[in-house]
Amino acid sequence: MLDTELVPARNGSAGRLMVVLHGLGDSMEGYRWLPQMLRLPWLNFLLVNAPDDYFGGYSWYDIYGDAGAGIDRSRRLLFELFDDLPQRGFAPEQTVLFGFSQGCLLTLEVGARYPRRLAGLVGVSGYVHQLDELVRGFSPVARDQQFLLTHGTQDPLIPLGPVRQQVQQLQAAGLNIEWHEFVKVHTIADEEELTVIRQFVERRFPSS
Repeated sequence: MLDTELVPARNGSAGRLMVVLHGLGDSMEGYRWLPQMLRLPWLNFLLVNAPDDYFGGYSWYDIYGDAGAGIDRSRRLLFELFDDLPQRGFAPEQTVLFGFSQGCLLTLEVGARYPRRLAGLVGVSGYVHQLDELVRGFSPVARDQQFLLTHGTQDPLIPLGPVRQQVQQLQAAGLNIEWHEFVKVHTIADEEELTVIRQFVERRFPSS
């Protein structure tokens, strides 16, 4: 099982959850600011560490070797985490998955392949691993999922152009993707981007 930590909703609400996946070399510690900055007091947060050690942080897959094997393993671990959510009091359909960079790639993998519909999926500054294979692996509910994907026009690590093309191909394959570009590097663009994420999450929980 993955190492996780629950940050309870500030107003004591039950049931609504955001699962947070960090990027390469980071950890759940790098996202302790997110609950406060999103300003959604009715939302619980489950911070998650990736399974592999990486220079003081963690990694979801090997960027130097066989990325596919690590992605498959991490996806299975995330499926297990989502299957276990009802035991923790959270239904998958009341859960948003958020991921940055490597975490964004895994967010796309889970959103496209997990057999149950989630409340929504938010991916920031990531890309798709083997797009044709991902499309072939769509679950029966993949085209019912709601995605928000964002990227930076000045990202030096994952250039915008190829990612934009991947997103267009996924949209053509039937995924419901809301796409936003920000003038930023490989990061989250402060309040401007957080507002887009906040509004997307609020739309996924209209009764909140």
